Amino acid sequence: MALAKFREDIVSRFHQATVIRAKEHDALLSTEAEPKGAPTKLKGFAAPEPRPLPVIVLADTSGSMSVNSKIDALNEALKTMILSFGRESRLRAEIQVGLITFGGDAAQAHVPLVGAHRIDGVQALVAQGRTPMGSAFTMARQWLEDKDLVPSRAYRPVLVLVSDGEPTDDWQAPLEALKASERGQKVTRFAMAIGADADRAMLHQFTNDLEAPVFEADGARDIVKFFRAVTMSVVARSTSGSPNTAQPLSVGDDLEDDLDLDAL
Repeated sequence: MALAKFREDIVSRFHQATVIRAKEHDALLSTEAEPKGAPTKLKGFAAPEPRPLPVIVLADTSGSMSVNSKIDALNEALKTMILSFGRESRLRAEIQVGLITFGGDAAQAHVPLVGAHRIDGVQALVAQGRTPMGSAFTMARQWLEDKDLVPSRAYRPVLVLVSDGEPTDDWQAPLEALKASERGQKVTRFAMAIGADADRAMLHQFTNDLEAPVFEADGARDIVKFFRAVTMSVVARSTSGSPNTAQPLSVGDDLEDDLDLDAL
């Protein structure tokens, strides 16, 4: 029985040694298959998802905007801004655009808040009716408070108000509600007064950027300049190391050379 036990131990040790050598051989082959200097493979690595940077435009489309090509300039400026946003990288921030119009009887969601790169085109704005600005303030507040539309991880939103006249509905309470809301207090708000009839006192109540008071637009070229400045400010934020930090609104005298304002 001792001899049988001895033989059993020899066979067991031989089997274990064979298994060990086989594993070492496989490991050697695996090492030789990898070229020298090959990068280490990272399993399960995924680039972080960019955070939304919402830009909501409140645009006056009342009947008076049809005078002196103001509505045409606004259409051109919005199209250029959205195209510019769509071309930006989305490494850290994804610029989103929403367009609320107020003309006629009530505000309308002309472009729902969505990533700029997903917008193929925008239906041209048509000037008609009254100036229901109060309903636009209410809609903007509802958008900001909708956490499915503007999630908690979003960067500080930007609101842009453009008008050439006085509101024709109750606007004081909706504006105060927007400014007093939890998220409305944190947004950056820009405003542009178009022409002599714009309600500048109301627009000053809307804006909250001390370095960028209400911008004065006398004609089509000024409308385009304003939106170009907004575009540059938002893009600077989206590509910076701290997209939550407001960037100054710099409205210069230069315009793109290929912009034909005479065709508006």
